[in-house]
Amino acid sequence: MSSIRRRNRWVAVILIIFFMPFLGMLYLGKGRRAFVYLALTFGSIGVALWLAAKGFWPRGVGWFPLMYVVVATGAIDSYRIARRYENEFTGPWYSRWYGLVGVCVAFAFAVVCERAFFFEPFRIPSAAMIPTLLVGDYIVVNKFAYGIRLPVVYRTIVDMAEPMRRDVMVFRYPEKPSLNYIKRVIGVPGDTVEYRDKRLRLNAEEVKIDADGEYSYGEIGPGNATSARYREQLDGHPHSILIEPDAPVIQLTGVKQFPYKDKCAFDERGLKCTVPPSHALREILESLSGDYRIAMKYGHKYPSLTARSKLEKACG
Repeated sequence: MSSIRRRNRWVAVILIIFFMPFLGMLYLGKGRRAFVYLALTFGSIGVALWLAAKGFWPRGVGWFPLMYVVVATGAIDSYRIARRYENEFTGPWYSRWYGLVGVCVAFAFAVVCERAFFFEPFRIPSAAMIPTLLVGDYIVVNKFAYGIRLPVVYRTIVDMAEPMRRDVMVFRYPEKPSLNYIKRVIGVPGDTVEYRDKRLRLNAEEVKIDADGEYSYGEIGPGNATSARYREQLDGHPHSILIEPDAPVIQLTGVKQFPYKDKCAFDERGLKCTVPPSHALREILESLSGDYRIAMKYGHKYPSLTARSKLEKACG
């Protein structure tokens, strides 16, 4: 134990509000209390995710509100404790500046590794996956579903699994890597995928769909627009899709270059593609700079997803 002149109550409060209660309590030399607040911080996020997975979390609300309660409690607690140490304070090494800096560096490194190799949160920016995923929904993706990858260079160093039908994939748009896309996998290596006249065929067999009423976009925002909703059966597992009767099947002028485009045929009625073999698909996935799996999605009343991620289509 060594003598330190004093502790400033506002420094403690600022550390808690702008960083986290864990750091503020370390500044005050309260090691045990710091770990209690650390557990409460992560526990509050875990409770939010659990409630969301059960369908009890409001749509469009992030996982932070419960954590804010912990932060507010910690700020009040730290202010009260710091008042006792404004004249003289003795504390362990981690309450000194170099201890706090070391803890911050270690924590930042752990967070970067976690987001780079294991899990990463995303917020759905577009309506591409309505009604399964709505604009503003939050999801957590598993980044080692198909293998462990090196960040920045996006190279797989350990293969773990292959994409499967029904997987929901988050990947980076090749023409704009800062833009994340999310799609459902409908074909695996060797499959022939055909989308013609707004009906999906897989290996020459039409994928079964059943009418499921109408979907009103008023559920997610202003307006009275509606779309026909169907339940599609992919490998015996149902999911909801929307079909716009008046929208074109495909925009031929919007079809861009992509790997193995020669295995696809396009016309005004739709498209037909053969999914490349496994090794070729791996190359495509590497180029997409994304190797994620959705572990949980939340923010609205639909059941949580448990399917793994990857590619649905490359055009149109």
